[in-house]
Amino acid sequence: MLYNHFTEELLGLQGVKITNVEQEKNLIIHLEMERKRHNCICCGTATDTIHDYRLQKIKDIPSFGKNVVIMLRKRRYRCPHCGKRFYEENTFLPGYHRMTNRLVKFVLNRLTDERSFTSVAREVNLSVSTIIRIFDLVSYPKAELPKVLSIDEFKGNTWGEKYQCILTDPENKIVLDILPERYKPYLTTYFCKYPKEEREKVKYFVSDMWRTYYDTAGTWFKNAIRIVDKYHWIRQVIWAFENVRKEEQKKFSKTHRRYFKNSKKLLLKRFNKLENEQQQQVLVMLETSVNLSRSHWYKEKFLEILDCNDRETAKGKMQEWIYNASNCGIPQFEKCADSMQNWLTGILNSFSSPHTNGFTEGCNNKIKVLKRNAYGYKNFRRFRNRILHIFSHMQQNKEQAAAY
Repeated sequence: MLYNHFTEELLGLQGVKITNVEQEKNLIIHLEMERKRHNCICCGTATDTIHDYRLQKIKDIPSFGKNVVIMLRKRRYRCPHCGKRFYEENTFLPGYHRMTNRLVKFVLNRLTDERSFTSVAREVNLSVSTIIRIFDLVSYPKAELPKVLSIDEFKGNTWGEKYQCILTDPENKIVLDILPERYKPYLTTYFCKYPKEEREKVKYFVSDMWRTYYDTAGTWFKNAIRIVDKYHWIRQVIWAFENVRKEEQKKFSKTHRRYFKNSKKLLLKRFNKLENEQQQQVLVMLETSVNLSRSHWYKEKFLEILDCNDRETAKGKMQEWIYNASNCGIPQFEKCADSMQNWLTGILNSFSSPHTNGFTEGCNNKIKVLKRNAYGYKNFRRFRNRILHIFSHMQQNKEQAAAY
């Protein structure tokens, strides 16, 4: 009894006994089930009459640093009433399968991070096609719409499209769905399938400065406040300043160009956040170019708007900045001022709401790692399920940690 209990604890399998163990390249465990009476699968008559034995090779989860193979000596019973022959039952192996249930679970668990199918196949000594077949059993339905809906795109190579879309709930840190493209016809087809009552539950819609997203939200989410993510409109000004810097430093000598390039972080950082010595260094650089000095001033005035605590104050300062920048004579900032004017409502909404695309951008980074490890995905359904599989597992871990 002690031996049987030890066997069950060691293997994690119930109702079996070990007859032999071979240690070669793989760990080969010879097993057989405990003999007991079985009911006929046809007439239900109980019998323990053995017709013959069959040896089945079964792959199991790796153990003790080796791949494990179970050699199961299966009994085939014969019913004395109807003559039907049938195999004995076991709980760890489905019919017609050659790997244990827990090996399938082990594979799916290994696929909850960014590793590739190939690396998992190598770990468990299965073919890549087998790993893919196991994973293709996974499917995630369309999620319900949340109160706060965030949308963004990431560069992909599936479905013949350059970009794929990601939908998230930034408030609860949940990835909702992955879409194969970001264009209006598909987004319209996708969101119109949700009933009107569910779409009206969305109160905030967060996106970048891709006009299709903004217009789609206006069409399908009438109750939602449309927010342009802060990161995306702030970087418009940063890019404008960087373009001026690059243009001006081309006029300098090679030594000065290298110095400006190495010191660009000082120029980009807010002036009042610099130490005295760094401020003096920035002032010296700005004296070398009038355009650079004026661009730095517009950049600093723009970043001061971020200190506003309410929408109305931000509106006044933003309109003043747009008016000044649109007539400054610096093409990069005049263009930037036009963008700010076109997106003013969505930008100002970001001051009255704490919601951003920060969580969504973080998800995009993990997706990039997944895509890079796999050298890309051609099958969009598999790519979508893989992403949702990873993030659903992360969500489950968070919920379990919160429960403790």
